[in-house]
Amino acid sequence: MMMRNIWGAALVFGVLSAAAVSSQQQQPAAPGAPAAAPNAPPGKDVSWAFPVKNGDLAPEPEGPKQIPGSTKSYTQKEIDDLNAAVDWFPNDHPPAPAIVMKGHGDALACGVCHLMNGAGHPESATLAGLNADYIRRQMADFRSGVRNEPNRMNKIAQALSQEEIDQSAEWFSKLPPATGWTTVTEAATVAKSFVGGGRMRFALPAGGTEPIGVRIITLPQDQGRATKRDIHSGFKAVVSPGSVKRGETLVKTGGGGRTIACGTCHGDALQGLGSIPRLAGLQPIYIARQIYSFQDGDRHGLEAAVMKKPVEKLTDADIVAIASYIGGLKN
Repeated sequence: MMMRNIWGAALVFGVLSAAAVSSQQQQPAAPGAPAAAPNAPPGKDVSWAFPVKNGDLAPEPEGPKQIPGSTKSYTQKEIDDLNAAVDWFPNDHPPAPAIVMKGHGDALACGVCHLMNGAGHPESATLAGLNADYIRRQMADFRSGVRNEPNRMNKIAQALSQEEIDQSAEWFSKLPPATGWTTVTEAATVAKSFVGGGRMRFALPAGGTEPIGVRIITLPQDQGRATKRDIHSGFKAVVSPGSVKRGETLVKTGGGGRTIACGTCHGDALQGLGSIPRLAGLQPIYIARQIYSFQDGDRHGLEAAVMKKPVEKLTDADIVAIASYIGGLKN
């Protein structure tokens, strides 16, 4: 069975760098996009949730870059360096462990993809405020191959020392969740888009809209700030009308036997219980692709065994709805 992004203990994880709808329901991707993500099961097009690069933004002018509210400046080359995290607002967080700031070999700097506020980009995962033992457990699973992530995390986990894992897990666990990092909006149409560098989705420069369908389309609130890894500028997720209310019913009641109430394991406010992770306020697209990984059997390990039953009856629309409601909650 082919592997895709995964999360942990009952619905999500927060330590992963870089959902699906039926082919009849899926709206076409941007010109040049693959018909389906390479890890899609038969009959599924998950390209909206498992981003695959199919275009490029116009090159940035050379020279130092700045963002609102920061006295720092970096070149685009420095911003794009996966082994050195840019830290626009160093006073926003405690001093970071070396591995968060600087990578080595296959062990990339954690702060590049997960950002220096731990919120992460849509193709990555949120780490801020997650239980440190939970993060350690996921890293152990990445290292052993029990949990397989097709982009980077397995190689990263294998290249890290246990001390580096312990230090980064403790540091991220103490960061406050980034409230409002992703806003959820219901609309019948969404901007036409493509997947650019870093597997981030951007609106097409030529403009235009298309039906949202049964998808979650996540775009930067400010494209120029997102590509500079600005931790003060988040994302907007667009879903079809009625998704959030439908998701609330499924999350709170189980939808009459379609699933079980998420609060049973994750707590009434979905803030997590012990090492069971928080769900509230995580990236909706990330939540969706983890549900699909559990549902399709692409995820192995303890969390997969726990989650298999709750997700087995969920439809594409159910998954989008649950992810939309959870992603819009305050964390």
